[in-house]
Amino acid sequence: MTKVVLISGSLRAASVNSAALRAVRRIIAQTRPSASAVSLPIGRLPFYNGDVESAGTAPAVAVARALVADADALVISTPCYNGAVPGVLKNALDWLSRPDGASPLTGRVAAVLSASPGGRGGIDAQPALLDLLDSCEAITVEHPPVAIRRAHQRLDEAGEMTDPEAVAALRELVDATFEAVAIMAEQRRSALRTPEPLQTVPPVQAPAAGAWSRARVTLSRS
Repeated sequence: MTKVVLISGSLRAASVNSAALRAVRRIIAQTRPSASAVSLPIGRLPFYNGDVESAGTAPAVAVARALVADADALVISTPCYNGAVPGVLKNALDWLSRPDGASPLTGRVAAVLSASPGGRGGIDAQPALLDLLDSCEAITVEHPPVAIRRAHQRLDEAGEMTDPEAVAALRELVDATFEAVAIMAEQRRSALRTPEPLQTVPPVQAPAAGAWSRARVTLSRS
């Protein structure tokens, strides 16, 4: 059974990024009933501090690491704060990148999206997030950027993201994520059958300016 961990980079109760991930969870339940998706609440993690780590792993950190270590993939939705990834999300990745040499992020498939009430959909935070994941040796999903602009207008009265265009974009990202998981699983099986080194899914390369623009246009219709 494929296990997916969902991480929202926003702590706000009515976060559009959290709403996007709830839509991802529904898509997974509808299209892949044998898979599971769980959320990792990063607001419970303490600020990273080497002294705290040396004194013994905090319970919330241990739970987060175990959850990610047991997952086949991560789907991370980030807001854009002043053109960058929120500190709370960076903090979570800092904890998950530890301990050195045994990070649960190493070799883990990770998909990235963003959502924002603004006109750019939080897309400016995505390159930095991809760089962070690359530094943590995660395997980022190769897919056109998903940046949901005017996201607050895509929620229904219950606060759920049901807008057909946004859901279609999320469904494509889910499909790409599961395809990456399948590729990695096959490569691991091949590595067990042959002495050849494990090949990894190529990390996402930052698209040219035109590609980013096309992504924004795709998600701007409402």
